[in-house]
Amino acid sequence: MEETDREAVATAVQRVAGMLQRPDQLDKVEQYRRREARKKASVEARLKVQTIQSQLDGVRTGLSQLHNALNDVKDIQQSLIDVNKDWRQSINTIENLKDVKDAVVQHSQLAAAVENLKNIFSVPEIVRETQDLIERGELLQAHRKLMDLECSRDNLMYEQYRMDSKNTHDMNLIHTYFGDMQKLSEELAKQLWMVVQRSLVTVRRDPTLLVSVVRIIEREEKIDRRMLDRKKQTGFIPPGRPKKWKEKMFNILERTVSTRIEGTQADTRESDKMWLVRHLEIIRKYVLDDLLVAKTLLDQCFPPHYDIFNNLLNMYHQALSTRMQELAAEDLEANEIVSLLSWVLNTYKSTEMMGNSELSPEVDVNSLNALISQNVVDQLLSKYMSTLTSNIIGWLRKALETDKKDWIKETEPEADQDGYYQTTLPAIVFQMFEQNLQVAAQINEDLKTKVLLLCLQQMNSFLTRYKDEAQLYKEEHLKNRQYPQCYVQYMIAVINNCQTFKESIISLKRKYLKTDMEDTLLSSHTSMDATLDIIAKEGCSSLLDEVFMDLEPHLNELMTKKWLMGSNAVGTICVTVEDYFNDFAKIKKPYKKTMTVEAHRRVVVEYIRAIMLKRISFRNAEERKEGAERMIKEAEQFRFLFKKLAAGSGEDTEGLCDIIEAIAEVIKLTDPSLLYLEVSTLVSKYPDIRDDHIAALLTVRGDASRDMKQTIIETLDQGPSQPNPNYVPIFKEITVPTLTVPKLLK
Repeated sequence: MEETDREAVATAVQRVAGMLQRPDQLDKVEQYRRREARKKASVEARLKVQTIQSQLDGVRTGLSQLHNALNDVKDIQQSLIDVNKDWRQSINTIENLKDVKDAVVQHSQLAAAVENLKNIFSVPEIVRETQDLIERGELLQAHRKLMDLECSRDNLMYEQYRMDSKNTHDMNLIHTYFGDMQKLSEELAKQLWMVVQRSLVTVRRDPTLLVSVVRIIEREEKIDRRMLDRKKQTGFIPPGRPKKWKEKMFNILERTVSTRIEGTQADTRESDKMWLVRHLEIIRKYVLDDLLVAKTLLDQCFPPHYDIFNNLLNMYHQALSTRMQELAAEDLEANEIVSLLSWVLNTYKSTEMMGNSELSPEVDVNSLNALISQNVVDQLLSKYMSTLTSNIIGWLRKALETDKKDWIKETEPEADQDGYYQTTLPAIVFQMFEQNLQVAAQINEDLKTKVLLLCLQQMNSFLTRYKDEAQLYKEEHLKNRQYPQCYVQYMIAVINNCQTFKESIISLKRKYLKTDMEDTLLSSHTSMDATLDIIAKEGCSSLLDEVFMDLEPHLNELMTKKWLMGSNAVGTICVTVEDYFNDFAKIKKPYKKTMTVEAHRRVVVEYIRAIMLKRISFRNAEERKEGAERMIKEAEQFRFLFKKLAAGSGEDTEGLCDIIEAIAEVIKLTDPSLLYLEVSTLVSKYPDIRDDHIAALLTVRGDASRDMKQTIIETLDQGPSQPNPNYVPIFKEITVPTLTVPKLLK
């Protein structure tokens, strides 16, 4: 179009240039324009007339064709009337041709019989040949002959069906004559299914045999489809069709897979405690090996539309699901439940099995359904927790009973690498906890947390029993202090066990508990710490009771005439305490420090109690001076002893012995007029001192009259008391015989 436009423009330019060659022609431009306009209008008018004429010609032609068509329709209608008339006249003639029709059908059957005559006569021979081929394993050739036999039989039956579908006698006659063929088909099928059952083995040794089997199945599938199509058209289908060998093949594979999974259980619980672990491991290995073979070899022997690998994958998954549900329904023990759940929830989809890189990308572990439902998982976990609770309670009870048997041994308990006495109880308990937590961790984090909570909960109950048993141990010993022989050493081991338990609990929580869960166990942990501290404190108290039972005769000598005459009771006390503390050195911190502090305190308390018992009353200033100086000397002995025992512990060994010295100063005072001042100084330092203590102290002094005692006590009661906030009361533990106070105040 662009080229045509350019040519038109060029022609117009030439024409205009020809008309306007001279200047005077410019005056005629308007005339030229009108002339050209008239020419243009004339051309357009002619074109319109031509267009209308063309349309009229087309309408005329169409009307003519419609008229001809109408005439043709009338002719056809007349012809149909004539045909109908002729057909009605020939009905009788057609009925007379029935014999001809029967003859044609009979001829067709005879022709088919003649065509298959050779095959019909050779049926017994073909059957024998086919049987031989099957026995020799030449399955393709055997199937070819079987197909020929079936084709002959089916054609004969079809012709008989066409001639007389109700003639069952002839049908049965044909079926009976070809009866051996059905047995051949069944025999061939057995051979095929044997190959299919061993397909994973066959594909490695002789893949061509498996391919032959698949080809035979495909042939049968095509024949099935053809027979079904003919049935839709004629209503006839040969006996035994459709064979559905493809469907049977998959059913055989499915049964084979199920049998393979079930057959992996080689042991029972009675013969092997690890039967389930072995069973699951064999399943894992077999399934992985089979799927790898299916992917690399088997898939190449089947047509793509069989999708053999995915079908096998689904079969294995379903068989495994069925087997796992069967195992879950059994009365499993706790360790067996863990093995099963760990395998189902973790191993199955791990790289050791379905997640193996060689199975990728055909196997997507994320698309695999769960082998057992969440409801079954929850039931197993509930049963596991219930069984584990009973087991832990039993294990803890047994561990404690075993430990108690050690307490009565005549040999000392073992010491750790630092020389501290201990028993095996903490190690046994926490080894058992550790094992169960490691097992629970194989399943999931949630179960691990639940097991940890269970262990700590049972630990709390166990410590209460441990405390009671330690108390009974002490009570039994008090009945006969000679038994058990190593009571002190085992009580030290019990105390040390408390510290070991504390450290083990912290270690267990740090290793197995998430940080965000620590607040949940805070109260439980606090309770366990408190119980352990009580056990240790009672153990320390028991040991100190043991010490002070041995010290009792020497404590009874204090503040007596014998003591004043030069008794070595305090020296013996110090030697005895130091001897005991040679054993107590094997107590762990911080309980060792607790023992030292408590021993120091009790020695001072017993010494002050001896003073308050008023066993002696000094007769003169000389005796008071001698007694006070002896008290100060003995306080120094105690100070030296406990400073030595507390070396490195940071204990303040000065304050307690100062009390003895303060009391000695009251006794040593020579001027009775200053007695009130000295006593008030003593009271200000030790505000828990009571009236009966002051009365007893003045009685020991021996020079205070009844009125002086009364005055001093009443005056002290009126004075303000401002105790030192750091002072630990000591006099409240000391009881003064009540009968002596009223006598003094009379």
